Amino acid sequence: MIAYIKGTLTVKTPAAVIIETVAGIGYHINISLFTYETLGTLGSVTKLHTYLYIKDNARALYGFHSLDERQLFKQLISVGGVGCSTAQIMLSSLKPNDIRTAIVEEKVGIIKSIKGIGPKTAQRIILDLKDKLAKAKPVLATKKTGSKEQATLTSTNTNTNSLREEALVALIALGINKPLAQKALNKVIRNQKDPIDKVQDLIKLALNVL
Repeated sequence: MIAYIKGTLTVKTPAAVIIETVAGIGYHINISLFTYETLGTLGSVTKLHTYLYIKDNARALYGFHSLDERQLFKQLISVGGVGCSTAQIMLSSLKPNDIRTAIVEEKVGIIKSIKGIGPKTAQRIILDLKDKLAKAKPVLATKKTGSKEQATLTSTNTNTNSLREEALVALIALGINKPLAQKALNKVIRNQKDPIDKVQDLIKLALNVL
């Protein structure tokens, strides 16, 4: 198992990154918005704890800013009906501690509000993980390094479209159907009164209206 990958951040999107190691190998790693918000700028040295998903001929690498987030990801995918993509969306919609609180306190409404989670799956997540999460101590998070790179949504159509396209690519990478993603983004941008200054905020708002 690949425990972690450390190298130069060469590609950075809200749903995935590419980290190039000293051996010159670039690893494509799927990430959540929670991890995206902790990343430094392109060219910075980055370390992500990883989980390698293998099923039949499919292989995918998932990366996490902290061991704590990776631990929760593994707990979520241990629940029947919750795959890696669903867990990635959950960690993109809510912070790890908020997910734990919702499960331990049996807040079904919060869990089922996440894209791809229905009432039955929400109940199953609570049933399977409530006791485990209540007893478990979170793994200590790694220190944050680097500065945040923020995409700004200004009043100009050019910048708005640029941020919208970046969010669209990320939503599609999360497994959202393109027409549905476009509709959600259009609705958010049309109805939002205050300026949105981060692409991750735009994605979160779109996930909430899907």
